[in-house]
Amino acid sequence: MIVILSQIIVKLFSFADRNTQKPLKDMKKLQLQIKMNSALFLRNPESSELGKNIIMHSIQLIHKNGFESFTFKKLAEDIGTTEASIYRYFENKHKLLVYLTAWYWGWLEFQIAYSTNNIIVPATKLKRVIKLLVSTVEDDEQTGYVNESLLHQIVIAEGSKAYLTKQVSDDNKQHFFKPYKDLCGVVGSIILECNPRYKYPKSLASTIIEMAHFQNFFMNNLPALTDFGDSKEEKDVLSFLNDLVFSSIRK
Repeated sequence: MIVILSQIIVKLFSFADRNTQKPLKDMKKLQLQIKMNSALFLRNPESSELGKNIIMHSIQLIHKNGFESFTFKKLAEDIGTTEASIYRYFENKHKLLVYLTAWYWGWLEFQIAYSTNNIIVPATKLKRVIKLLVSTVEDDEQTGYVNESLLHQIVIAEGSKAYLTKQVSDDNKQHFFKPYKDLCGVVGSIILECNPRYKYPKSLASTIIEMAHFQNFFMNNLPALTDFGDSKEEKDVLSFLNDLVFSSIRK
């Protein structure tokens, strides 16, 4: 049994600016490491420059061309290595996609924990979480080989392909989706802070996360499926989700 599946290890050398709620990119002394489920890879990509290049270039290629057309052969050509070298790190492209999405959920969980750390009022905390889920992600300078901005777009467009598969039950037994479950658990706990009697915190938490992504995708690609196709403004999606969430938990 795998004991440590997904863990966020944070070393803060200075707490001076915490009360200002500055973005992470301004915290030059912050070091962030996300420990991944070792069942996702054959060799830890963080252990070598080639491994980090695999992560970096796969994000770029999937964002550019989509997951369906993405192959290890194309990835190897883009990096300037052999296809066999890629297979030394990942068994197949599905596990690579799960790795990328799991990494993103772990990173996002840290963003939420950090951004809400000093917020006392539960409703204010939940609004901060919803805003984080809706807002465009900027690249985090602390993770040089991972472009979080591109990865965020991949999660929006391709993320559900990590679990909408025939082998989802087998993948779940290996705890591939624990980072996503952990994130939903964090959001669900904040919902319960707002209303301890609310019956559906997990369902609402996963709905908020998925809807934030779907509405973003719809307004940019299938505008007839949303009310935000004309404006394409994140603030409108934010208003919608705030209305939906707080109308639900205040009943």
